[in-house]
Amino acid sequence: MQQVDVHALAGRSRFNGFHGLVLFWCVLILIIDGYDLAVVGAALPSIMKDMGVDATSAGVMAGSALLGTMLGAISLGTLADRIGRPRMIAVCVALFSLFTAAAGLTNDPISFSVARFIAGLGIGGVLPIVTAQMGEFAPSNLRTRLVTLVFAGYSVGGILVALTAKQLIEGYGWQWVFYVAGLPVLLIPLILKTMPESLSFLVKKGDQRQLRAMAARIAPEQLHAVDAIYGGSPTDKVRAAPIRSLFEEGRGLSTVMIWVAFMTGLFMVYALNSWLTKLMAMAGYSLGSALNFVIVFNVGAIVGAIGGGLLSDKFNIKHVLIGFYAVGAISLTALAYTKSTELLFLAVFIVGASTLGTQLLAYAYAGDFYSPATRSTGVGFASGVGRIGAIVAPVLIGWLVSLKLPMEQNFMAIAVAGLLGAIAVTFVNQSRADSTRASAVNALAS
Repeated sequence: MQQVDVHALAGRSRFNGFHGLVLFWCVLILIIDGYDLAVVGAALPSIMKDMGVDATSAGVMAGSALLGTMLGAISLGTLADRIGRPRMIAVCVALFSLFTAAAGLTNDPISFSVARFIAGLGIGGVLPIVTAQMGEFAPSNLRTRLVTLVFAGYSVGGILVALTAKQLIEGYGWQWVFYVAGLPVLLIPLILKTMPESLSFLVKKGDQRQLRAMAARIAPEQLHAVDAIYGGSPTDKVRAAPIRSLFEEGRGLSTVMIWVAFMTGLFMVYALNSWLTKLMAMAGYSLGSALNFVIVFNVGAIVGAIGGGLLSDKFNIKHVLIGFYAVGAISLTALAYTKSTELLFLAVFIVGASTLGTQLLAYAYAGDFYSPATRSTGVGFASGVGRIGAIVAPVLIGWLVSLKLPMEQNFMAIAVAGLLGAIAVTFVNQSRADSTRASAVNALAS
């Protein structure tokens, strides 16, 4: 009787329409997710003026969603491995769409923060799920490239905010950039109908009918015996305590270092997401000009993410990631002391590529490190624990802004995080990565 490892089958497959469907949904969901997260940064100057709050309070308001993202990434990302990814993606989309829209109905800092906290649960929860989903189905030779392409959708969402915010805020008020975020809830029925179920989830259920159908869609060119049994490899069995499995088999230090890298990466991303518009406005730029910097920042992030994915498919992804963190620290330092407007746009572009682009690559790296059975949990906890950096960032930078320090010092504070991230990734033991194990298995099979 033929035994078929569905994860190995996916790794050997060639990109086809099925992979394109998964890619489409994952990119679209992260475009929406990126919009919902970046919307506060674009509206923050108007919100501060309308609600009469200072920079420190505004930082706390921006950080409320990030507290939700931390809890969402840990709890919902892990839960997805138990109830199925399409269902949990639908729950996340409902949370961040409805409650981001609800934030536009608020008129005081407390109710705004509560709405954003609940929206944050969905924003944080969906990130590790779509990473795991794309990583599980992607052909192994394209995996890093496809996962980083998915996360480029996150930056497209940030660009959409910058393109629409000026018109909506100046024409109708800051509330409207939040109202339009409620529209994606209409996509939920289509997501549930067309998004494929996780292979690990189907293996755990032992659903041979769906596994056979899924194998035919993943690799239609490969034929299997009528009585073939579909499952995972022995190392892919879902553990009774998947969180503990992140620290087993010599992965303990590496897991902690990945968490530290996520904390520093997300610190850079959310410090800039929350305060870049305001910092540029403080430097004398109008709202429209400040939002142009946000567009350049996100375009840089897309280039960085895709470029990082291409480099990672050719070279060791760990070494590429270390380089990106280091460039992030250097470019933020350069940004702090750049005075020319033209050079400032170039500096912001490089900062986007090496901060947000770096974090998108870090998600791909975490997905590459953990096995399929624990991938959602591994990426979810890295993303969740990493949110500590995301929560601290807007509050700390808000406090620095309130001290009226020179703008250079704000950017230098963010640059330190990039240096720490590079050091953390250096200590990850790449020999414990799932991709290293898979490469060894494939080499033996050849």
